Amino acid sequence: MRDRPHSGAPFADPTTIARPGDDERFMREALEEGRLAAHHGDVPIGAAIVRDATIVARAGNRREVDADPTAHAEVLAIREAARVLGRWRLSDCALYVTVEPCAMCAGAAVLARVALVVFGAPDEKAGVVRSVAELLDATWMNHHPRWRYYPPAREEVERLLSEFFTTQRRSSPSAD
Repeated sequence: MRDRPHSGAPFADPTTIARPGDDERFMREALEEGRLAAHHGDVPIGAAIVRDATIVARAGNRREVDADPTAHAEVLAIREAARVLGRWRLSDCALYVTVEPCAMCAGAAVLARVALVVFGAPDEKAGVVRSVAELLDATWMNHHPRWRYYPPAREEVERLLSEFFTTQRRSSPSAD
């Protein structure tokens, strides 16, 4: 295979990527998207795509409302960011998400060349950044987004999820 010059957006200048001091602000936005998702019956997970300290896209889960198994917050936010920026390479963007991404969403971040993934709570059953697997660090992947866990959001994220599932159980008919 012949070497070709990179024809897409340049790889991220470190000054364009969100810094740890920005995590509180952008995680709050992702949490708000999660709350909105709960209002229409979806699991309250929210995401925001950030570039140059500005949110370019945001989304909450829409699997129930759209009847779409791929309508996870991260995927929807990535799609919207690509549309807004007019390119599929998001190599100068950070993805903020309330819960550690699943395999599909982590894969979407890799394919979109997202520079950084920040999550507020681990997902011990399906999270593939560090809980069940370490997909973003896999040597066989063609792109390796940096990632960081933002522990100050964990309690709020877990409370939001717990309240949602408690409400879901109360409102569903019991199976006798």
